[in-house]
Amino acid sequence: MTSSADQVLIFDATSLSHFSRAERLDVLRDLLAGRPCLTTRVVHEELRVDIGTFPALRQALDAEWLGMAELSTLQELECFARWVRRVGSSGRDLGEASVFCAAELLGGIAITDDRDATAVGRAYGLEVHGTIWLLGTACREGKLTQVGAENLVDALRATGMRLPCSGSTFLS
Repeated sequence: MTSSADQVLIFDATSLSHFSRAERLDVLRDLLAGRPCLTTRVVHEELRVDIGTFPALRQALDAEWLGMAELSTLQELECFARWVRRVGSSGRDLGEASVFCAAELLGGIAITDDRDATAVGRAYGLEVHGTIWLLGTACREGKLTQVGAENLVDALRATGMRLPCSGSTFLS
């Protein structure tokens, strides 16, 4: 049986984008060291499109620690189509659908900070978490102090990331 700590994490664009924009993607990498981490081509494309506005996104595109979940076989494409119907097909919804598809196929954990998408993923039995869960897990594992997590939350919020807490309310 695979423990939660061994499950692959599949990232949507939000965490990758905001950690990059806050110039903290290296911190995310260090917090997840030894843990398999992937994203999808759809998410990669979402990040690439926004590079003109946010050049720091190049870090996420070039991150060697972040593998690529390929969704190219007929079974994978059928799974992706199911998730598109569930999550939606407009704008960024395709990124979440691709992440959920990869999480389903790989038995992984989807990482997204989109509340609506999270609710859909969980309704269909996926394990879905966001950035605050990642930081809380790192604190519990002794990889990050509370103060470090609070500072990261504030740095991410300074990039415009919508999180359910500020640094000072992280613990609660």
